[in-house]
Amino acid sequence: MATLAAPADRSTMAPGEWELRVDLAAAYRLVALHGWDDLIFTHLSARVPGPEHHFLLNPYEMMFEEITASALVKVDMAGRPVHPTDHKVNPAGFVVHSAVHMARADSVAVMHLHTPHGQAVSAMKCGLLPNTQTAMMVVHDLAYHDYEGIALDLDERERMVADLGARNAMILRNHGTLALGATVGQCFQRMYYLERACQMQVLMLAGGRDNVLDPHQGVADKVAGQSNLAIMNMLAERLSWPALLRKLDRIDPSFRD
Repeated sequence: MATLAAPADRSTMAPGEWELRVDLAAAYRLVALHGWDDLIFTHLSARVPGPEHHFLLNPYEMMFEEITASALVKVDMAGRPVHPTDHKVNPAGFVVHSAVHMARADSVAVMHLHTPHGQAVSAMKCGLLPNTQTAMMVVHDLAYHDYEGIALDLDERERMVADLGARNAMILRNHGTLALGATVGQCFQRMYYLERACQMQVLMLAGGRDNVLDPHQGVADKVAGQSNLAIMNMLAERLSWPALLRKLDRIDPSFRD
């Protein structure tokens, strides 16, 4: 059987890049495990250490459950592979991820999904409603960007970044969801809560908006304080991400290859 992607040369990597590759490959596997993938489409990225702002993307032809650390393609800020490769990257993925990586030095990892629940909420005029605990943990850090068509226009990057501002999650209207993180683990956990909140909203509204119980005034602000960035990042780094890696190792540790 033909090899889908030639292994990356670890001898050419900056310190910390291999560990980042393992985490990003794990995130791809977890996206597939949660049923968030969209055939070979959508994309996750991570900026590698170093002043060049190179970042990692998946080989376009691979399913998410096939991604390994060595298979990830390193590209520059113009979308060109840093090392010779026969593998391509998703051009829309480059536009979305390069926009964030160019503007937000605080965010190493970026995830973009097209899940049914995320897309459903992205098409709702109301946006994400703060009617569940999970949504209340997200809405205070959530931005919105209007749909401009498939993300192939480099000019859209400026508008996307302006809409994102300093927030760490975004709903791309009529399109999908986006999350950022200083680590892959933080980014994945943020996307998990955003996607769960969207799923709950779709289920909640199935009974009609008139049947939805609104929380008492001030409760959403209280939950926002209880789930601030420092707390959520600590939970990701110390608890949820290590647990998720252990789960993947039990299922199939080949993401580390």
